[in-house]
Amino acid sequence: MDHKNILVIQTAFIGDAILASSVLEKLHLFFPKAKITLLLRKGNESLYSEHPFLHHVLVWNKQEGKYKSLFKLLKVIRRQKFDTVINLHRFASSGFLTAFSKAPYTSGYNKNPFSFLFNNKSPHKIGDGRHEIERYNDLIESITDKTVAKPKLYPTFKQFSKIEPYVQQPFVTMAPSSVWFTKQLPKERWIELCNTIPPEKTIYLLGGPSDKLLCETIKNAGVHISIHNLAGELSLLESCELMKYAVMNYVNDSGPLHLASSVNAPTTAFFCSTVPVYGFFPLSDKSTVVEVKNLYCKPCGLHGYKTCPEGHFKCGKEIVLPLPE
Repeated sequence: MDHKNILVIQTAFIGDAILASSVLEKLHLFFPKAKITLLLRKGNESLYSEHPFLHHVLVWNKQEGKYKSLFKLLKVIRRQKFDTVINLHRFASSGFLTAFSKAPYTSGYNKNPFSFLFNNKSPHKIGDGRHEIERYNDLIESITDKTVAKPKLYPTFKQFSKIEPYVQQPFVTMAPSSVWFTKQLPKERWIELCNTIPPEKTIYLLGGPSDKLLCETIKNAGVHISIHNLAGELSLLESCELMKYAVMNYVNDSGPLHLASSVNAPTTAFFCSTVPVYGFFPLSDKSTVVEVKNLYCKPCGLHGYKTCPEGHFKCGKEIVLPLPE
């Protein structure tokens, strides 16, 4: 069958939304004339602003009411008359949209409660050592091939013009925050890391508006002579563009890690309570994972926790910080 009007669904968090770009790359390669639409949760759509071959971005705003917004979105999807729907999300809401989209071809994971209505189903096993983008590729392999495309975002000159003043001297970036406490290198360790960076290199602290206070605390506690708090000052694509020019980007197992991967930026990723074998490790050519190995309690969960279940948080506190770039 023809795949001329394709919908890709990924309504999970920011990191998942970034990794979804790997599927867009592959579909565009095989179906260069196809109209490709991407469905994201509200807040992630700015990642795909002015994307060069994306036809349209749909946004699911759950704040309008989960079920009301879901049925509203289904009507929009049906009006678009997609011939192909690729669902990268494993849960019921996206499965409902996929199953009742009226698309002739639908593909998703067999874990999805609505998968019995999909044309194509694939297993999704976290912990097998495969990267998430490989599991994504499973869903389109039957209409493309086995080769996995890397995620890629497309900052434009608009984003570069915003960050240009920051790239006039050698610098590193640090993104110290995470939604989950146990996925986040402790504040004291970030301060320690700042203090190891040579004085001739500037440090830019990155994050969203809610991360501003944490970044300010780290900035004020350090002794480095040139630390700038950019949390809340840059958009996602602007942060992405800045990371591209950094000597090194220090991140947690979180969204900024995947931002760096999407532009092949150098990455040092701290894995505290989680492990790379889950499949969310950095993909940049120059990348390093730093973690405490052989802890009896690690990993303690897929997404992390608000507090350490064991009360000691050794996976974060005992990480050996890398030598600075």
